Amino acid sequence: MSESGENGASETYDVVVVGAGPVGQKVAEWTRAAGLSVVVLERELVGGECSYWGCVPSKALLRPVLALADARRVDGAREAVTGEINTDGVFGRRNRYVTDLDDTGQADGVRSIGADLVRGQGRLDGPRRVVVTTSDGGRVVLTARHAVALSTGSDAVIPDIPGAVEAKPWTNRRATDSSTVPERLVVVGGGGVGVEMATAWQGLGSSVTLLARRALLPRMEPFAGELVADGLRAGGADVRIGVSVTELRRPEPGGPVDVLLDDGTQLVADEVLFATGRAPRTGDIGLETVGLTSGSWLDVDETCAVRDVEGHWLYAVGDINHHALLTHQGKYQARIAGDAIGARAAGQPLDTAPWGAHASTADQFAVPQIFFTDPEAAAVGLSSREAKDAGYRVRVVDVDFATVAGANLFADGYTGQARMVVDLDREVLLGVTFVGPGISELLHSATIAVAGEVPISRLWHAVSCFPTVSEIWFFLLKTYRG
Repeated sequence: MSESGENGASETYDVVVVGAGPVGQKVAEWTRAAGLSVVVLERELVGGECSYWGCVPSKALLRPVLALADARRVDGAREAVTGEINTDGVFGRRNRYVTDLDDTGQADGVRSIGADLVRGQGRLDGPRRVVVTTSDGGRVVLTARHAVALSTGSDAVIPDIPGAVEAKPWTNRRATDSSTVPERLVVVGGGGVGVEMATAWQGLGSSVTLLARRALLPRMEPFAGELVADGLRAGGADVRIGVSVTELRRPEPGGPVDVLLDDGTQLVADEVLFATGRAPRTGDIGLETVGLTSGSWLDVDETCAVRDVEGHWLYAVGDINHHALLTHQGKYQARIAGDAIGARAAGQPLDTAPWGAHASTADQFAVPQIFFTDPEAAAVGLSSREAKDAGYRVRVVDVDFATVAGANLFADGYTGQARMVVDLDREVLLGVTFVGPGISELLHSATIAVAGEVPISRLWHAVSCFPTVSEIWFFLLKTYRG
């Protein structure tokens, strides 16, 4: 099939994938590896939100900011850091990593695995049938022999408050693709997007005010949000907890924005960024034609098959199943779904699939997440509160990174904290949290320990090199042993 298709064309494939972000591409890769014919649909850019307006550009903006912060924490290096950050250089670096919004490379990557690519809006039209309005105005009808996989992602939500439409606030898209530094930026929301973008734009020169209704990073251990808030304040940000925006006023297009708060105060900003949650991108994909509710999150089983659709032909992978709105977790789900689709198409039992047998376990409680703030915050598994609420008998072990020689060599006056949550009945880890400069690469060791349910008696024999930050493991285990 040609990329755009022919008007009125009709084609049949084994698998139809709706959405060509990282998750949809991974479904296509895994089902092609199973020998199935695949077509991938994309209405926007091949690569999706993560590649152009999410993970990739945000980390490209953050890395120069964090590199400077790391250098300034080391005697002898900080004296070499002079002048202001080169914002043109930072934005140019960001533009390179998003390939100037040119998706040719990723589109070629889809074709390279033997999948077809159709550009346009795909909508379900009954069981195993997808109608595509192509980018050139044509219409293509696609029929799936075995599966339709929906991986359409999510959109940022702007609260329904007076003046929001007229004020034209930023969402993650404008926050990651702007090449102009606002003098005054108000960030609304204390989750991952909010704290990361507050960190990035503060480092690029904005005077940042961060507003949150509750603690920062509320799904992590409390100390994580507290240390991140301390870091933002140390950099000059105004962090306010327990407040909400009630109204926005922007009298002149492009002019300042008055931000009214529920505590009676008022702020003035050049831009306002809302990072207050996301909604599934399922409002215009024909869910109603298969008995589902348009615009809803989709409930899936351990193979990512939609529960309320008979026949195991419809899959919802990534953000839209609401398990974990994280690219890496969506790609993990895509491998699960791809193996399940391949096994079912071949009439094989699911336990022969290498990933499927353990999908529900890792998907539920071994989800890793990292926020590239200053300090960085990373966690996997259950927090102490979640573990106790789930009925586990737990012990919480806390260690200050200041006790670790490698941490102090990494940064003079290193500030950070680690916690592990231990299931006392089995003596395995239920969750681990790290907060501190440069700890992002430390998290995978914790993910292996939690997902693999490695007994503490075995973890003792995983020796950390001296002097590295990872020696925190020795101190955590030593504290647990007492």
